[in-house]
Amino acid sequence: MEQDQPGHVGRRLAAIVAADVAGYSRLMGLDEEATHARYTALLKDAIEPAIAEHGGRIVKSTGDGFLAEFPSAVEAVRAAMQFQTRIKELTTAEAEDRRIVFRVGVNIGDVIVEPHDIFGDGVNIAARLESISEPGGICISSSVYDQVRGKVGVEFADLGEQNLKNIACPVRVYAAGRDGAGPVTKGGSTTPNPSSAPRLSLVVLPFANIGGDPEQEYFADGVTESLTTDLSRISGAFVIARNTAFTFKGKALDVKKLGRELNVRYVLEGSLQRSGNRLRVNVQLVDAATGNHLWAERFDKPVADLFDMQDEIVSRLANALDAELVAAEALRAKHLVHPDAMDLVFQGRSCFNRGLIPDYMTQARRFFEQALALDPENIEAMVGLARVDQNLGASLMTDDRSAQLAAAETTITKVLFLAPNHASAHAILGSVQIFTKRAAQSIAEFEQALALDRNLARAHALIGLAKLFLGRGEETEAHVNEAFRLSPRDTFVPEWLIYVGLAKAQLGADAEAVSWMRRGLDANRNYSIAHFFLGAELARLGELEQARTVVQAGLALDPDFTLHRFRTSGPGNKRLIEGMRLAGVPEG
Repeated sequence: MEQDQPGHVGRRLAAIVAADVAGYSRLMGLDEEATHARYTALLKDAIEPAIAEHGGRIVKSTGDGFLAEFPSAVEAVRAAMQFQTRIKELTTAEAEDRRIVFRVGVNIGDVIVEPHDIFGDGVNIAARLESISEPGGICISSSVYDQVRGKVGVEFADLGEQNLKNIACPVRVYAAGRDGAGPVTKGGSTTPNPSSAPRLSLVVLPFANIGGDPEQEYFADGVTESLTTDLSRISGAFVIARNTAFTFKGKALDVKKLGRELNVRYVLEGSLQRSGNRLRVNVQLVDAATGNHLWAERFDKPVADLFDMQDEIVSRLANALDAELVAAEALRAKHLVHPDAMDLVFQGRSCFNRGLIPDYMTQARRFFEQALALDPENIEAMVGLARVDQNLGASLMTDDRSAQLAAAETTITKVLFLAPNHASAHAILGSVQIFTKRAAQSIAEFEQALALDRNLARAHALIGLAKLFLGRGEETEAHVNEAFRLSPRDTFVPEWLIYVGLAKAQLGADAEAVSWMRRGLDANRNYSIAHFFLGAELARLGELEQARTVVQAGLALDPDFTLHRFRTSGPGNKRLIEGMRLAGVPEG
């Protein structure tokens, strides 16, 4: 039999709970004997029973706290929740300045085990998590979160990666909610904090004028003011008023402290710098809870008319930020145990933005339908559902195209009855009209959308598409270029490039059509019908091998696409059908 070697170190994987009394030294200074007696009573009446009930053991007392281990992360968190709740019940009647309140950290780690102690990084991380927890709160590491998510009946706030004292690598931290009132947060303050701040809430800080040129100072302030106004038009956004934002001009700021003070989730900061005849703009979006940078953009422009420049800069930033904020909110929502309707809406939008293929549309639809099940009158969920149905019909991802478009029109008509000034809803209605032989009528809807939101770049592109359906493909490119000017990195740039490709095909310029369509697919391969359009144009140019390869890539994204589905739709159908047949699209 194999014998243990001398000096063998015992190790095991364990869930570690570290806890201490917040403000213990102060409490002992007020009354040593009473504090010790109350602490001992809480150990006996609240902490020890909870730990024993959930299969753990107290490894050691630390004077003002304790260290415990459990064989299960789920049981460790349940025990911590149980004793924190019981401690609150037992101390509610006490004066607040004399009340004993514990902070708790929970981690999983491979620990060195001795009879009356445990050691290792896993223990150290638990202790550091305890130190950043709020009094009465529980902070857990990502390794614990992965094990307990959805199993302990509490939501967790993602506090992002934290640099913990004497821990080499940052640790992603989550804070457990208390009393059903939302997540606890780092800091110990009763003021609002970014984890409980409104969704899509942000402050646009005054842009810095690098160089100090007085003329550029006015320009920087103008960009800040216009951007504040335009971001306020994003559906559901809460943007701090410019009068408040400008009180921070020129000050060195702690972003996390600012987020708590203003109760916002995001901070946008930027700078402008003129060099000769060029202007450089730098912008960054910061998560106010963690201080992490979520997105950054830099662009240079030749100095021209300052008012025109201001409009273009603001439009580009507003469009880019719309997509970035949706992605950030969707990521937050993904980690919630019990998302509400708007959490689900953001996840649906994020899926939709990934690309126009059946799988992503199905995922997006599921989120929007779940949102409507929770809140049947949720405008943004209805808008999302209508967009899915409209795109399923327009991009020919279903054999029952007419039903999808009819469903989209029914939903968006209801939205416009409830919210007649919803810019995106007008654009969706116009999109439905294009594909139901009302292209001329659709242009008025797009113009109405732009009157409500001048930054709605896709409305410009869709006017170009309407002109294509009206047989005026020579006008399409100009409208799409205007959309590019306002939103050059839009999530729907691939679509717009395809619109121009179709217009070139309509005009018989097949080589140009191929060039535009390739650019569209290079921007996002997840656009199934674009593969079939490109395959058709390549086939018409005699590039049959390439055409068939492209079509196969499209069929991998949408296996049910057929010529039968396409036959009665779209501009220039006869030319495209001939090309698709040559490229190997199934007849159906």
